[in-house]
Amino acid sequence: MFDPDPGETPDATAEPATPAHSAAAQRALLYRFVLEIGRALSLSGTAVSETQERLIRIAQANGVNDAQVVVLPTTLMVSLGRARQATVEVIPQRTGALRLDQISALYEILKRAETGKVTPEEGLQQLHTVVDMKPRFGIPVTILGHALMTVALCLLLKPTSSDVVASAIFGLLIGALAILSRGRRTLSVLVPIGAAMIVSALTFLAIKHGIAELGLPVLIAPLVTFLPGAALTTATVELASGEMIAGSSRLVFGGLQLLLLAFGIVAGSEVAGPVAANALNDVHRDMLGWWAPWVGVIVFGIAAAVYFSAPRGATRWLLLVLIVAWCGQLIGDHLIGASASGFCGALAMTPVALAVARFPGGPPSQVTFLPAFWMLVPGALGLIGATEVLSNASNSTTDALIQPVVSIVAIALGVLCGVSIYGVGATGAARVPDLQHAIVQTSWRRARPARSRETHGSSRGGRDPKGPGSPGSTTRR
Repeated sequence: MFDPDPGETPDATAEPATPAHSAAAQRALLYRFVLEIGRALSLSGTAVSETQERLIRIAQANGVNDAQVVVLPTTLMVSLGRARQATVEVIPQRTGALRLDQISALYEILKRAETGKVTPEEGLQQLHTVVDMKPRFGIPVTILGHALMTVALCLLLKPTSSDVVASAIFGLLIGALAILSRGRRTLSVLVPIGAAMIVSALTFLAIKHGIAELGLPVLIAPLVTFLPGAALTTATVELASGEMIAGSSRLVFGGLQLLLLAFGIVAGSEVAGPVAANALNDVHRDMLGWWAPWVGVIVFGIAAAVYFSAPRGATRWLLLVLIVAWCGQLIGDHLIGASASGFCGALAMTPVALAVARFPGGPPSQVTFLPAFWMLVPGALGLIGATEVLSNASNSTTDALIQPVVSIVAIALGVLCGVSIYGVGATGAARVPDLQHAIVQTSWRRARPARSRETHGSSRGGRDPKGPGSPGSTTRR
């Protein structure tokens, strides 16, 4: 499972363990625990800086004050001591992200591990329990949740009644495909493109044969679970916070996902045959009335809690954060325009999500943040822009791609400012380690570098700013 330091692996055939052997066995367990919990944090979408600091605190709680930790989105390097070898953990991202209930349970383990209330052996057992957790809802209910989430996002995009009906049908279909592809690495690459092609082809066939007049909401809403809005926003904040490697790699990853989805949409339109020149235009007709977006927010929160298996008791907090984010976005739309309205939405929701995490029984802020990012639809805006460019490159303008970039940057800046507002109200440094969200921890380190270095060592996880020597390396796959 891992590569402990040479000479530290206990000999199973030896006589009863000596104190030295016992210490080596405990250190080996700590190695394994740190690696496994780092892997889980990476799969939950946690930013590299938060993962790094939390792993160092776990090592310190177990008596290792000179641990060295380097975290990248798909790689984890750990050395429990300056003179010891480093273990390299490769983290394939296609193995499947954690659900919201698993993320909540993971953060509960983290809280206890950082204060030494759980041993590495107990922590490993609890981690395995988290990984093996079954979703709260069965497959039929989960697929229905995806369909409702699709309808909700469609309502936010100002649709017609035919758009809503088509979104519900496509939501059921794509939800079933997404469920079938879970845990299958090969299908996880192909399903998003195939789903985009299916939705696009059926939509344009309906338009071509006069069955219904459908718009972009029908194309975008069923693909909500494939949109990389959270990844793009996290990447922007990480870049602003100095995490250049992690931020740039996430940005490229999210951008490629958008291009693949856009390619699927354009390919589906080609399969359907010739369509009107403006068939892919982003035309918001808003024929349902003012109430539609508000209903969409409520339905989106409930449906996201079902589809992503939110922990018990988290739905009400999730709805609170979503409503605050939507109200902030509406205010921003009137004050600074639609492109940058996400700034106000993110600014409003960030302190609320962080405060909710401190209430008894409140979920970790990451549980409420992730659905809010999807609702603010930076990924949807990017997909609209990329689709317009791919479908009609000769007539497209740079605004098609600049608008989603502005939206993503606005949301990222809103999160940064929201963290600062929350930090002003924090009383003492003891509150800082409890910021339980990837983006939050990244931006907080940027805002308070001196305290971060005093508490947790250098920015690369070491206790010595000059770093250790050149430790050896073993590789674990």
